[in-house]
Amino acid sequence: MTHFILNDQEVKTAIPAGTTVLDFVRYHKRLVGTKIGCREGDCGACTVLVGDFENNKLVYRSMTSCLLPLANVQGKHVVTVEGINGKELTPVQQALVDANGSQCGFCTIGFVMSLTGFSLHDTQQDYTKAIESIDGNICRCTGYKSIERAATIISTMLDNKPEKDTLQWLVDNHFIPEYFLSIKERLDVIKKQSLVIEKDTLDTLTIGGGTDLNVQKHALVKKSALQSLFDETSLKNIVVENGQCKIGASVTVTHFSESSIIQETFPRLKDHIKLVSSTPIRNMATLAGNIVNASPIGDMSIFFLALNASLVLNNNGDLRTILLKDFYKGYKTLDKSPKEIIVQIIFDIPSKNSYFNFEKVSKRTHLDIASVNAALSMRLNDAGVIEDIHLSAGGVAPFPKYLSATANFLKGKKPEAEVLKAAIDIINTEIAPISDARGTTDYKRLLLRQLFIAHFAEHRKEILNEVLTTI
Repeated sequence: MTHFILNDQEVKTAIPAGTTVLDFVRYHKRLVGTKIGCREGDCGACTVLVGDFENNKLVYRSMTSCLLPLANVQGKHVVTVEGINGKELTPVQQALVDANGSQCGFCTIGFVMSLTGFSLHDTQQDYTKAIESIDGNICRCTGYKSIERAATIISTMLDNKPEKDTLQWLVDNHFIPEYFLSIKERLDVIKKQSLVIEKDTLDTLTIGGGTDLNVQKHALVKKSALQSLFDETSLKNIVVENGQCKIGASVTVTHFSESSIIQETFPRLKDHIKLVSSTPIRNMATLAGNIVNASPIGDMSIFFLALNASLVLNNNGDLRTILLKDFYKGYKTLDKSPKEIIVQIIFDIPSKNSYFNFEKVSKRTHLDIASVNAALSMRLNDAGVIEDIHLSAGGVAPFPKYLSATANFLKGKKPEAEVLKAAIDIINTEIAPISDARGTTDYKRLLLRQLFIAHFAEHRKEILNEVLTTI
């Protein structure tokens, strides 16, 4: 039994928990404003808002309902476009009309919901944040400029929004209906009620955010008994202990990027995370899910490989720790028993004389699947010699690749042009890219070479020309 609030209606349903929210609202509740587009979380036509407590505060996040299982909205508030409609258009809807931000209209609902989510954010918002909020929405008609003009109108209207009592202000100014004011108390009641939990059997399917699993095995998710770890409290923490950062398996990419601990550890994190998927997917995707999916181009897998991260695996109480670089044995083959789950990701906090960088190339600059991605962490001594270094790359092997031979070669050397040129030769012996829709073998080798150079160019700008003149 899944129990949640859908717009202003309390819902209890025995429909299989693997059913997507998209199918539930359209086919079971006949709320057809939410559109079926790609069913892969890419187009944003099915965007809804999901409200849940974060640090005892009700926070709304945009999510793609085509990948969102009912199991993951237990005890939450799901908002479709019907849930914000009133007697007149909301300011968000009116802004899109006034700016001619809709043509065929199919994508419009997704933009409305994402921009409404932007409006619901508790802090003061500006145009840049408004544009970031719709980075998961695709429009094939307008050319986006009219939608950008609508974002300008909306962000300007929100200049007057107070930092406190924002929900009341949004109701008073007709951004959302009045029933939103009672949702917090209603969710409190639902969360305190006892729940029926699926038994952990051999037929149980473990799921996190579902952003990979619901694309690859949609039918399996729908018919399986689910063990959802998405809201498992014990798996949602980020802490630092004894110089190590310990991250719960169910931490989402968004929560990872918003963590003050992580932001302090990685000063350029905002630039790196911008390369990873889109806002609605980051709001859903768990870090452990990205790792266990074992995609050869998994962005966060590459990120953590370069930190020489370890995984803590749990098999019914039996814990073991394994280095992430030893976790991948082959294409979609893991050092993991069927009943083991990842419960924690651990890495050493980089020292002040350390440097980290993440790079990615895809067909679109942002919000796309990588052709090749790469990451580096290194520590230099006062003489500029590499004391420790870790390198990773995706799209160049059957699984996320830790470049051990290249790292071993670079250790103890200064990152100078001739050294880096020799390192590139070693990289080429470690990788085995294949030609596919994202590029040829030769193209991927070229990309990785360029990304490898880019790591060091970010650290020392002049090295770029020095290396390129030696190749």
